[in-house]
Amino acid sequence: MSSNDIAIRVSNLSKRYEIYANPPDRLKQFVMPRLQRLTGREPKQYFREFWALNDVSFEVKKGETVGIIGRNGSGKSTLLQIICGTLSPTSGSVETNGRIAALLELGSGFNPEFTGRENVYMNAAVLGLSKEEVDERFDDIAAFADIGLFIDQPVKTYSSGMAVRLAFAVQSQVEPDILIVDEALSVGDAKFQVKCFDQLRQLKENGTSILLVTHSSEQIVTHCTTAILLNGGIQVETGKPRHVVNRYMDLLFGKEKIPKHAAPEQLPKVPTDGINITSYELSLLEDNFSKRNSYNPHEYRWGDSAAAILDYYLAADDEPYPSAISMGQRITLAVSVKFNRDIYRPIFGITIKTKEGITVYGVNSETLECDYIQKLGGSSSIMQVETAFVCRLAPGDYFVSLGLATKHGEEVIPHDRRYDSIHLQVKPSNTLFGIANLELTMIAKEVKVVA
Repeated sequence: MSSNDIAIRVSNLSKRYEIYANPPDRLKQFVMPRLQRLTGREPKQYFREFWALNDVSFEVKKGETVGIIGRNGSGKSTLLQIICGTLSPTSGSVETNGRIAALLELGSGFNPEFTGRENVYMNAAVLGLSKEEVDERFDDIAAFADIGLFIDQPVKTYSSGMAVRLAFAVQSQVEPDILIVDEALSVGDAKFQVKCFDQLRQLKENGTSILLVTHSSEQIVTHCTTAILLNGGIQVETGKPRHVVNRYMDLLFGKEKIPKHAAPEQLPKVPTDGINITSYELSLLEDNFSKRNSYNPHEYRWGDSAAAILDYYLAADDEPYPSAISMGQRITLAVSVKFNRDIYRPIFGITIKTKEGITVYGVNSETLECDYIQKLGGSSSIMQVETAFVCRLAPGDYFVSLGLATKHGEEVIPHDRRYDSIHLQVKPSNTLFGIANLELTMIAKEVKVVA
């Protein structure tokens, strides 16, 4: 690939910070190693090393949108600051081609004592625009920010939402070659976010390369062509957004973590009187997903194996395992789960997503207040869960994810999660477009005007 096609090239980038236990150690580090070397002794280190980034490498092509995702403290903001030139790396290099506009922190680059108008001209000048160029674009910037008369008020009087509106308006309207956005859009309201993402799409079509840092996995899947996962300063994964987001969920919920068992209290005995669940001939001993017609062999599965989701039954009205379903049909989905260890208060969840990874619907046994499930979870016991819903999905392909987990305080412990395990195909229809059928009705009548 020609270097002219590359907007950003990051090569073996590392950033080290020196962490001192107390202020005198900083003075010791400045003086003592020199004296120790002069006396022939091995220099002693008076600080602890912290690597915010460690050997990170990637390229961003012109016109490409790359998402960077990771937990707090993973090195995302440090990486962006180095790319923008506001922070120097310890080792490695960064090459950029073109004008860079960045939203690294809320209100960064704004002087709070200046008015919004004055800050627009100051920020645009930093980006390389002349006063005449800003004059030509000022009305567009003000219209995009949509903060009214506050444009002539000091920025220190702005709310956080108003500040990010103006900052994004400046950075996007100057038509940068590279736009870097670090979580800034999460501050704006929903209407402004829609406007921002429309603008990002327009910039991308015009050839702008975009680096987007966000904790929203759906924004990564929807708006990015490539994603990068950072964890503890290490580049864990780079690739297709959906795959990278799955790895992010691994890290977020502890794929490798074996949970501490709940307090040794007796799991309650479950009454069976008055509960009627249809038998769907589900497997109760071994995994049977691959034998079902609608199974997606490219599912992403993980958990600590304290429980296993073994089998499922899917029907549209009375047709089992249909190749496609129609809007308005009643969908039945039953699942069998085997508990391999005692689990206290299990939570069973279902999520339906588009093929692009956008969540259409998600629910679990706690949000539905299904108390019966919470009483299950004894070792070697089997649970069958039966769900039903009416298909209101628009034509297209959808994937169902299933999961069983428990919560200990605020910590979610996944036992078995099967992402995108069941494929639902909704038959074509020319009666609507979008992702959901809201069964809208429409009437009209002629109105006569009386003279």
